[in-house]
Amino acid sequence: MTVTIDGRRMTGAKVVRVARSEKAGRFEKAGIEAKARAAVATARDYIDANWLNDQAPLMYAFNTGVGLFKEVRIPIANMAHYQDQTIRAHATGIGEPFAREIVRATMLLRANAFASAYSGATLPLMDRLVGFLNAGLHPVIPSKGSVGASGDLAPLAYLAGAIRGFPDVQVEYKGKVYPAPEAARRAGFEPEYKMGAKEASAVINGSTVSLAIATLAQEDARRILKHADIALALTLEALRGELAAFDPRVHAARPHRGQARTARNLLRIAGDSKRCSEGARAIVYPDEARDPAKPVPPRVQDVYSLRCAPQVHGPVFEALAYADGILGVEMNSATDNPLMFANDDGSYVSISGGHFHGAYVAQAMDLLAIAMTDLGAISERRLARLIDPMMSYGLPRNLLAGERGLNTGFATVQCSMSALVMENRGLATPGSVDSIPGKSNAEDHVSNSTWCARKARTVVENVEQIVAVEMLMAAQALSLVADRSKDYPIGKGSQAALDAIRAEIAPALDGDRWYHHEMQSILELARSGRILAAVETAVGGLE
Repeated sequence: MTVTIDGRRMTGAKVVRVARSEKAGRFEKAGIEAKARAAVATARDYIDANWLNDQAPLMYAFNTGVGLFKEVRIPIANMAHYQDQTIRAHATGIGEPFAREIVRATMLLRANAFASAYSGATLPLMDRLVGFLNAGLHPVIPSKGSVGASGDLAPLAYLAGAIRGFPDVQVEYKGKVYPAPEAARRAGFEPEYKMGAKEASAVINGSTVSLAIATLAQEDARRILKHADIALALTLEALRGELAAFDPRVHAARPHRGQARTARNLLRIAGDSKRCSEGARAIVYPDEARDPAKPVPPRVQDVYSLRCAPQVHGPVFEALAYADGILGVEMNSATDNPLMFANDDGSYVSISGGHFHGAYVAQAMDLLAIAMTDLGAISERRLARLIDPMMSYGLPRNLLAGERGLNTGFATVQCSMSALVMENRGLATPGSVDSIPGKSNAEDHVSNSTWCARKARTVVENVEQIVAVEMLMAAQALSLVADRSKDYPIGKGSQAALDAIRAEIAPALDGDRWYHHEMQSILELARSGRILAAVETAVGGLE
């Protein structure tokens, strides 16, 4: 199904469908809505007929320089050359190239911004941008160099250069990298496209790269949060924990939406568990220093990483809800400068503003990074408990299978996850509070949105690995005690998750495993959605 570009109804799910390929390597197509095409054409016709002459009033970027040269008129005879100079002057990015999915998301979102008909872009420009996207022409865009004010000028200049057909700009096409004109020619496009007045500014102005990164990170975080609820349930089952902390009455007494949602999810997954019972706790596990003839002490209540999970997972849900609102507005907004507006008489007026400033995205991504860092931290504390018999109520030390000494178990896996937690703590330091003036103080306050989005994406990727490993280690723990606990089955949702993991990653009960491979396998399995799908099928869905 084609994703419609209309400037009004773009969503994160649609961005993901276009940005990320299917298994066969095909990408979903995008198309410009007919109504949006008409509005863009009408606005541009007015520009061409009324503003593109040397007697027209000064209008920023349409017939003037930019920044501190805002009062310098650019003659119409120099306009095409000026577009080229604008692109070249801003192509100052550095660092490793952005991932293909970020480039694709950026292209889609930039086109959607134009579709609102406020930017003064031409239909040929939009058609070339969307055509490149659909043909799989992906500009190579350096990942560093934007401060998120006047938009993501540096990275977007490479997108503009690719559309323009500069030989200096590289474009990936069918797995190979070519100079932009050659890539365009191979895909059936004219090698060059001459930009008209304001088109270079329209492409490079707007924090769209920040938004693209943020949108993908946000969509991933939503999936990871559900996996964190599944991981919590598996660990609770492995530790024979208490279900009382998830009782709806508890959460009605402090009625935050997020924590109540987490508690409901946990009870859907494991609420029918027999493993979380006094009878199951009476079983002596392999490394439990307890006389089986003596009664097991009552559990009463669990440690914070289990009992307080709703109070930690819950704020993540609410942070995501806040970010959803911000990003939903951003991806359906015109974000360059100036914007043009229709008057009642059919004429248009150009008004300068500041929609390119990325503070909204920056602050939302700082919040996402903080919330996800805490989610990763509590997940790591749970998986750490699984390897210590003193904290796991007797599970084999290090979740060790096979011969002790010869095999050492999951201890170093836990160390690697703690490294990610520490990395996340540094990345969670807010970037939106930082601002260095630029361009001779013409940009005297900047948002830092691109860095905020980049580091949030890294935090999300790290947390995805931590949560996936918690599921892997809990599955190993449950497998190691399966025989002695068979009379106390785990919850149907937990069993569905365990079965999905076992189908792809057989527990190494002989202790002979390549841990790197297992860690990557569980990450890929989680990303595939098969664990989540199995659980949701078993329990009728998660919130």
